[in-house]
Amino acid sequence: MADRVTITISRELYEKARRFIEEQGGFSSVEELVEFLLREVLESGAEEARLSREDEEKVKERLRALGYI
Repeated sequence: MADRVTITISRELYEKARRFIEEQGGFSSVEELVEFLLREVLESGAEEARLSREDEEKVKERLRALGYI
């Protein structure tokens, strides 16, 4: 068995995850769902989440216009 650690989340989020599993299926527990989602985000989502230089400049311009930077 793999090493495990405990992570706490809000009861509200836990209940939403539990309801999702009941309605959609595919996971045997909230822990299995959370592990799957984290793995997806960390392994594949990280590359997709990066902004192009052009998009980054657009965001900065918008933040400047709003007075945040």
